[in-house]
Amino acid sequence: MAERLLKFTSVDPAMPGKRPATERTGDFAEIYGEFIQAKATEQASRCSQCGVPFCQSGCPLQNNIPDWLKLAAEGRMQEAYELSSATNAMPEICGRICPQDRLCEGACVIEQSGHGAVTIGAVERHITETAWAEDWVDLIRPVREREDSIGIIGAGPAGLAAADVLRGYGYQVTVYDRYDRAGGLLVYGIPGFKLEKHVVARRVERLERSGVVFKLGFEVGRDASFDELRARHAAVLVATGVYKARELPVPGAGGPGVVKALDYLTASNRKSFGDTVPDFESGALNAEGRHVVVIGGGDTAMDCVRTAVRQGAASVTCLYRRDRANMPGSAREVANAEDEGVQFAWLSAPRAIYSDASGATGVRVARMRLGEPDGSGRQAPEEIPGADHDLPASLVIMALGFDPEDIPAMFGCPDRPVRRDGTIATVGSVQVKGMPGVFAAGDIVRGASLVVWGVKDGQDAGQAIHSWLRQQQSAARIAAE
Repeated sequence: MAERLLKFTSVDPAMPGKRPATERTGDFAEIYGEFIQAKATEQASRCSQCGVPFCQSGCPLQNNIPDWLKLAAEGRMQEAYELSSATNAMPEICGRICPQDRLCEGACVIEQSGHGAVTIGAVERHITETAWAEDWVDLIRPVREREDSIGIIGAGPAGLAAADVLRGYGYQVTVYDRYDRAGGLLVYGIPGFKLEKHVVARRVERLERSGVVFKLGFEVGRDASFDELRARHAAVLVATGVYKARELPVPGAGGPGVVKALDYLTASNRKSFGDTVPDFESGALNAEGRHVVVIGGGDTAMDCVRTAVRQGAASVTCLYRRDRANMPGSAREVANAEDEGVQFAWLSAPRAIYSDASGATGVRVARMRLGEPDGSGRQAPEEIPGADHDLPASLVIMALGFDPEDIPAMFGCPDRPVRRDGTIATVGSVQVKGMPGVFAAGDIVRGASLVVWGVKDGQDAGQAIHSWLRQQQSAARIAAE
């Protein structure tokens, strides 16, 4: 029986059950359970079906959220899935890891009215998990096969999303990635307690079974030059992401016991796969028994502190130079970290890192206050004179964000156009300047960002490549007449 909508005044917002902190910190399994059907239907029924759906405009993918919430409230889950997946190549992944509190749920009209947002992400996850369980997630079946082949460099969110779109048009798609597993940061950068790896693996398997070819352990510039790939394919998409860790400009930052966030997270994820990881076995990338200090305030920092807790750290402290209200990471992730025993040192910044032959020994911490707004409009942190103090630390993890690697040097094409910050320069959103048939998408164009933006950029790139090839074919036909 269909559920009546507009129940936000009588039904409280609810998330799926969350495992107790004492239980979940003992493993890397996801911390949230699944909605039962009745609960998902009930939560979807809270939607106000407002005339101007701010949740949709707050979503980078412009997902038709009110429509699939209505279908879910009425128990029409297969239709809800079809609508959800029409705009999103990986809705169950976005449902797990998007910071909904800063996007769709943060823009929800009933959230603004004080009734609490519809738990959009949890319902989205439930809809798609139901689709997988009921075998509604079909393989990609193009109406016709095309001879043109497309090469995609990078098997992260943008590359996978583009492959989904292009294979749907019938193109022959090959995805190249330097790592041994497809998924990029979804596999090696995000811990299992937020995104279990089988969730990514089945999306990759669906692409493979649909005809997408993956060449893993493949480095452009080593296994083939970029020019060779251009000659091999009708179009090439660069979707490498950004992996270069930002440096910490303080004394001791390059010393022993100071590690980069992605190195640390990759080692942990590889251990979860059962891989042999020498730097983990040696203790260099293992927090067990150590006093851990993580420097940074984004979602990567939250991934690091929560991973350290699960590895059995003696203590875990997060240093952030602004206050809680100005922290860029998800508020839910901060709350989860606090539940799990992480200590937050707000308005704190490192002045120096101390170490000896055995590794890091401590961090000199400056107390901060918020001053006048800077160019971004945020209050700029400034030091409080004479308020320094020392914090014990035997492992320091730098989680300050990521910048692009030197793509022209890596790919062996020094004429490749890049901006001052190292991102690839494009005409419009995806076509690379001065390189016909070459496109770029995701973080390598916009800079380090959210997975959902990578999905959107990849989908847009797939559409742009299809349009460009059709234009080329039309021009060739006209020239031949």
